Amino acid sequence: MNAYVLIKMAPDPVEELDIANDGKSLNAEFIRFKSGDPDEHSIEQALLLKEKNGGKVTVVALDAPEVDDVLYTALAKGVDRAVKISLDQTQLGSVATAQAFASFFQKEGISSDTLIMPGTQAIDDIEGETGALLAEMLALPYIGVVSGITLTNGGAKAVVVKEFSSGLRGEYEVELPAVLGIQSAEKPPRYVPVAKIRAVMKTAKIETVDLSEPDKAKILEIERMYKPEVAGRAQILEGDVKEIAAKLAEIFAERGII
Repeated sequence: MNAYVLIKMAPDPVEELDIANDGKSLNAEFIRFKSGDPDEHSIEQALLLKEKNGGKVTVVALDAPEVDDVLYTALAKGVDRAVKISLDQTQLGSVATAQAFASFFQKEGISSDTLIMPGTQAIDDIEGETGALLAEMLALPYIGVVSGITLTNGGAKAVVVKEFSSGLRGEYEVELPAVLGIQSAEKPPRYVPVAKIRAVMKTAKIETVDLSEPDKAKILEIERMYKPEVAGRAQILEGDVKEIAAKLAEIFAERGII
């Protein structure tokens, strides 16, 4: 097995996001970037596959704030190799991001046992289109929203569990090489002590790969950013069940709902 986990950094939604004076970007003074939860699960799933079947796990990311911390943490968890592509991910949309990863694999080469595992989505990639676009560019099969992987036929195939709405799940078999968008791993992402991460920072190395800029037509160009408008306020209804039900009925009647 030759697994590649793709990391996509995005602003931490816990932080308060402010628009910069130019009106086209976020104020970077207080922004903290992080990898998404699906990316963390993708790392864990790749490590679980390695522990069961052997092989190698490589984590690949475009350059972005705090990305080195994520890559070193992955190395401390047991990843074999960490690669950083020298392109500013914060300036790229989903199409250009997929194009950059595709250029990396065209340069790296794809073996018959390759499994490419991006997180199924990110906060700025809600539809999870990056993995599907990458698969199309590499002419590989794609399955998204994956929550379990079992390698079969000597590692030539994978049986994957795909999640659907309403709690439904489907099981599919796909030949490698393939792209699988990971929603969750079979186990929660493992914890690694800070001391171990610091030790890895002293001994391990992050590889840097230089690639040409993606097609300019596919680079995200922001004309203007806006904060969400306040649409109204919450109305708290007090009283017992009958009183609240009566007030609700009155509100619905006033608004023509009933």
